[in-house]
Amino acid sequence: MVMSRNCWQFGVLPWAMARAGAVLAPVNTFFTSEEVAKLIELVNPKVFVTDRQSAETAAAALELAGRGDVVRLAIEPNQKATEAGWGDLGAWVTEEGTPEPVDVEDDEPVRYMFTSGTEATPKAVVLTSRSLLWQYASVVADGEYERGDVDLHFMPMYHTGQMDGFFGPDLYIGATNVIVRSGAPAEVFKAIKQYKVSKIFATPTKWIEILGSDQFDPAIFDGVKKAYYGASAMPVQVLRQLREALPHVRLWNYYGQTEMAPLATILPPEDQIAFPGSAGRPALNVEMAILDEADKPVADGVLGEICFRSPHASLGYYNDEAATRQLFRSGWLHTGDVGYRAPTGRLYFVDRIKDTINIGGENVSTVEVENAILAHENVAEVAVFGVADPVYLEAIVAVVVPRDGARLDQKTVQGFARKHVAGFKVPRHVFVVEALPKNATGKVLKKQLREQYSNVGI
Repeated sequence: MVMSRNCWQFGVLPWAMARAGAVLAPVNTFFTSEEVAKLIELVNPKVFVTDRQSAETAAAALELAGRGDVVRLAIEPNQKATEAGWGDLGAWVTEEGTPEPVDVEDDEPVRYMFTSGTEATPKAVVLTSRSLLWQYASVVADGEYERGDVDLHFMPMYHTGQMDGFFGPDLYIGATNVIVRSGAPAEVFKAIKQYKVSKIFATPTKWIEILGSDQFDPAIFDGVKKAYYGASAMPVQVLRQLREALPHVRLWNYYGQTEMAPLATILPPEDQIAFPGSAGRPALNVEMAILDEADKPVADGVLGEICFRSPHASLGYYNDEAATRQLFRSGWLHTGDVGYRAPTGRLYFVDRIKDTINIGGENVSTVEVENAILAHENVAEVAVFGVADPVYLEAIVAVVVPRDGARLDQKTVQGFARKHVAGFKVPRHVFVVEALPKNATGKVLKKQLREQYSNVGI
């Protein structure tokens, strides 16, 4: 496992692990020790690599998981890390001799990528050499990647979008990769100027942050030729703002998910104006279908579940045969997303079937957040859901029912949740009520709650 912010060592690890016949499992650096401990228990790592900032969290997670046997390696360790038992990753690096060729079977797992679904614990998506290389070929062709590109990587490399949508394919074709640790606009602007960057990817939330920065100057982007967005839906008004601010930059929209390694559809530059809001057509090597609840194809313009077939597709979920069967039922990879295909063949994403919330590109399980809040001794019931947010696209709302005689407020609930889940999973808005709306079978009516609180994030 590796828990680190962006750095060149992180960029080397996927290839080093593959050569060693090992599997790399990147971890979100915002996760708490409790969350990381669950992942440790899930994939049973033999080695844990971390940077200085995450060393304390990683150590606590290993202790919680009872895994004192795991080899601990630190990227550029300081004295504190060394005293805590972390070895030096650099000591494992050698420049002597020529590495012997290693046979890696096409369908051998090389990556476990953690993804949040409707369950409280993320699943581990199993990516293989085959799925990654097919995806690299598709994204290079459709995204018009070139050897002369200078690509800036400031989005987290522990996500497959940055690692396999951009960094890996760039290495594959021999392009130049610029890795920066921080995605703060000031650092992004500095790197663009310093390294003469020609290509960048950012989530819609990050684009909003970049365009809204008081340091934003279109002249900084004079050398940028290609820009990409994805990981969540781009508001049409933000897309227009981006096009107006940087009219010379060609834009691509990527839609996909970790289970697809990750690319599924592309909206190319020539379609950005004519089809705003569309996720585009299936990428090279990808078939798409819109299926109903019986897994039968629906007509164009009719809502259904977005499904794909492709050599990009993962093997499924590690150690979870039931979830894997559900993912690939009827011979298609089921995304859990609702959308429709227009008569032009272009995809339009509408909503999610899965009970997840997308916070600026980070998927959050409502079940996980609900379980964290329910652990509070004064909470009787809770419903967590997402509402529209002008910056993060969605904001988390928690509606809480206190136990008889107990007193709760937003600050108390947020403070308690922050101890158990990552900061971006903490509800932005908390409302205390006497009872939750339910149907005849006792199921909480989240649709009603979403409508009732739809304006709180605006």
